[in-house]
Amino acid sequence: MDTLTILDRLVGFATVSRDPNRPLIDFISDFLAGHGIESEIVEAEGGRKANLFATIGPRDRPGVMLSGHTDVVPVDGQDWSHDPFRLRVADGRAYGRGTTDMKGFVASALALAAHASTRDLETPLHLAFSHDEEIGCVGVRSLIDRLAGRPLRPKLAIIGEPTAMAIATGHKGKLAARATCCGVTGHSALAPNALNAIHLACDFVGALRGLQSEIERDGPRDADYDIPYTTLHAGRIAGGTALNIVPERCTIDFEIRNVAEDDPEAILARLMDEAAALVAARRERFPDARIGFERLNDYPGLATPVASEAVTFLRGILDDSALRKVAFGTEGGLFSQRLGIPVLVCGPGSMEQGHKADEFIALDQLAACDRMMERLLDRIAA
Repeated sequence: MDTLTILDRLVGFATVSRDPNRPLIDFISDFLAGHGIESEIVEAEGGRKANLFATIGPRDRPGVMLSGHTDVVPVDGQDWSHDPFRLRVADGRAYGRGTTDMKGFVASALALAAHASTRDLETPLHLAFSHDEEIGCVGVRSLIDRLAGRPLRPKLAIIGEPTAMAIATGHKGKLAARATCCGVTGHSALAPNALNAIHLACDFVGALRGLQSEIERDGPRDADYDIPYTTLHAGRIAGGTALNIVPERCTIDFEIRNVAEDDPEAILARLMDEAAALVAARRERFPDARIGFERLNDYPGLATPVASEAVTFLRGILDDSALRKVAFGTEGGLFSQRLGIPVLVCGPGSMEQGHKADEFIALDQLAACDRMMERLLDRIAA
């Protein structure tokens, strides 16, 4: 099967992160087995979800790893002009959920694997496909744990997130957390006698925005990013039961996306100090007032040196050797941090088309990715 045919099959699996990805993983495993390639499946959630790892070529030396996630974001509430889980090709584009983010790359990697199985490889080719990337790079961690315990690890990882086939050497880290504001309830007619948890939450959001302004003004900057400084963002707030009841509980979900020079733990500590000050000012009247914190998720940033051998290698197999950094996060920081290997992000399509209704990938982007794969195969073949 060629890349577009494989992509058609992959899009047909509705692997939204909340749903199983195992049928897709089984398809990949069967596809590889049909070419004499053995797969290692790392199961999660009682087998509903899984990662897959495969090696083509010699197993006594480190190789080049192609990595991608198999889950996609939901289509709920989006106005698609056709079935999002059925590939449609028109006007030089392939439409469907996940075509850009990032089943196009996975399809190209599988087409490469089929070709590689017929060649004598000097350097092994590794495939690593994960689940639950879209909810915070959650699923790949068990696969990384498995690889970390082995004496041989890949010498280079290419994460195929959409970069329009440019080389991305870095992205910001992310820390997501929840602040739970606890007040004192009462009848709204007597609101001053109670402590409104939503008001307390708004004060916390004000402190978060104040710290964001400080970071924007005085914090470290990296001009390679569209937003060159660390960002703080409150994305969800929930509280209250009825208009005539002073709410006693309110939650705020927020995130920190940090440049490499910033420490997200220190920023979180600052926010916790701000919250403690807000509560201390109210404790005399309301001893039960508090703001608690819960970490929801985090992953490290990526910062691969431009002068590294990995960059030189990848530039040698691309049509365009442009370098950039990307605004979105990837699993690359986890591979780099845990396995100590150089990681680059490079894949077909643009995130401008990802996560939207009528998501698409341009066919010339798939062709460019296939050319990279062919050159990679020539480089690692004996």
